[in-house]
Amino acid sequence: MSAVPASDLAVEVDDLTMRYADKVALDALSLTVERGSITAVLGPNGAGKTTLLETCEGYRHQHSGTVRVLGLDPVRQRKDLLPRIGVMLQGGGAWSGVRAMEMLRHIASLHAHPLDPQMLSDCLGLDDCARTPYRRLSGGQQQRLNLAMALVGRPELVFVDEPTAGMDPAVRRTTWDLLAQLRTDGVTVVLTTHYMDEAERLADRIHILDHGRLVTSGSPLELTRGGRMSTIRLVVTRPFPAGAHESLRVALGPGTDVTQLDELSLVVTGPADASTLARVSRWCEENDVLPESLTLGQRTLEDVFLELTGRELTP
Repeated sequence: MSAVPASDLAVEVDDLTMRYADKVALDALSLTVERGSITAVLGPNGAGKTTLLETCEGYRHQHSGTVRVLGLDPVRQRKDLLPRIGVMLQGGGAWSGVRAMEMLRHIASLHAHPLDPQMLSDCLGLDDCARTPYRRLSGGQQQRLNLAMALVGRPELVFVDEPTAGMDPAVRRTTWDLLAQLRTDGVTVVLTTHYMDEAERLADRIHILDHGRLVTSGSPLELTRGGRMSTIRLVVTRPFPAGAHESLRVALGPGTDVTQLDELSLVVTGPADASTLARVSRWCEENDVLPESLTLGQRTLEDVFLELTGRELTP
């Protein structure tokens, strides 16, 4: 668990286990979320992200372990917690026949001190579909309305599941700005996303899950720096020969590590200087490997994700 004082934590998950029949969805998971931060939860499909959020939101009761959200048990103290959180559900939450602004105004009416629905509509570009029934909204429009519904009650903490899925680039950027402004205003944001650039751009801290377990946590910079090492990314035109990554590791010698990301790309982590670049190029020539690109730089978040899970982050 984090060394951050409990009073500074919006979410505390300790040794959480969740099962569906004989399948373990979350396996002794422990993590924390600091107040006033944006925290991204990443993982391949089936990693347990949605189960984690639904448990924190009080929709599911854990089989073992403890969960505290704003200091409260999200199941036993749900009545006290609900007015303080906002939830953007992955599957929506509006009635199929209700018009967009009617739904948003209805949700606003359920709160004591809501935000101005028209302000949220302007911010998220809902005016063009204000009178459109929910079932006829595009996927991106539904996402915008779902986000507005989660925010209109002025929550202290908001859970957003895939907040920009289906949005066009301009509205996506506006949504990023809105989420960043929430953090500035002291609101805690917990999000899941399949967009690596979104997590890298927004998150103060990232938790990566796989098979229900926490694989790693850190800021985007901590996760991509790989300590003080730089990287060389090699992308080739046809699949690597068998054992390529081990062969290259031997050719480069001590102090470097080679990770094959997929059949057409690998990453060399170590003292990535001109000498190492030359040895990689020579290895390609000696092994009849034709590079498509050879780039020097820091690891990307996608590189880290693939190294840790062996799977791409896809919707």
